[in-house]
Amino acid sequence: MRPENQSSVSEFLLLGLPIQPGQQGVFFTLFLGMYLTTVLGNLLIILLIRLDSRLHTPMYFFLSHLAFSDISLSSVTVPKMLRNMQTQQQSISYVGCITQLYFFILFIGLDNYLLAVMAYDRYVAICHPLHYTTIMRKGLCVLMVAGSWILSCVHDVLHTLLLIQLSFCADNTITHFFCDLAALLKLSCSDISVNKLLIFTEGGVIFFLPLGIVLGSYIRIGAIILRVPSNKRLFKAFSTCGSHLFVVSLYYGTAAGVYFLSSSWDSKDTTASVMYAVVTPMLNPFIYSLRNRDMKQALELCVQRVKFFKRQPLNPVVAVRSTVR
Repeated sequence: MRPENQSSVSEFLLLGLPIQPGQQGVFFTLFLGMYLTTVLGNLLIILLIRLDSRLHTPMYFFLSHLAFSDISLSSVTVPKMLRNMQTQQQSISYVGCITQLYFFILFIGLDNYLLAVMAYDRYVAICHPLHYTTIMRKGLCVLMVAGSWILSCVHDVLHTLLLIQLSFCADNTITHFFCDLAALLKLSCSDISVNKLLIFTEGGVIFFLPLGIVLGSYIRIGAIILRVPSNKRLFKAFSTCGSHLFVVSLYYGTAAGVYFLSSSWDSKDTTASVMYAVVTPMLNPFIYSLRNRDMKQALELCVQRVKFFKRQPLNPVVAVRSTVR
């Protein structure tokens, strides 16, 4: 138990990022640009996959859900942070804080599972190419995405229900730019041993199981690729896997540093949270899509269609009516 007086808090104060007052404008512009890049880039991915029938494959089906999850993840935290930077109002209501935490855990978990699903899809495509269409049938793809949503919701609800049972001390200052689970637990005056146990057991299994699927899939892919003595194929395969593994390492490494290895909440943990909550969703469109040949072709086709419709002559009947008027 902490010595502070227990009270029923109605709001929390978000201290935000450790930024000097004179640099607020620079960082506001930076994070606004990153947020817009995240939203527009991932929306472009969803639009191209929707419009181009050649992209109606399991890989891009999973990618469209990842893009939606990344948009949602950034939208949960970044707009509030930008508003606080602009207005200097750092308060957030108790209900708003719990709601933000709920959706943050939901979409972080969904990203986690989708990364594993996409890695398994690439494993089947490379290691079992002749049976790919049989294994990765539409029903299985839908089931895998639905399972990702269900597991994320169960994980989310467990942590949220345990959190709302806690009492909070008079100190309601969160040294973060959003309502994070670890930061909120540090403010509680209640016994948080059950919450910690859940984080290190259920949370650990959910964290390391998808990571194991990702690493296992790419180890198998590497073993298959190394059997073929082709420098061109090796370079292409490992460059693609390297980009994916870089994002996976960034995502899992920073998350592990915050939730499993950190002994105290400080500016380093806040910076790590920015990496997996803001930077990684922004990078995903470039790494998974815009460097992909099929996505580039779909983008070029979309641009050509737009130019074609712009060049179309005006309907003669409409032109005559306009002239008469």
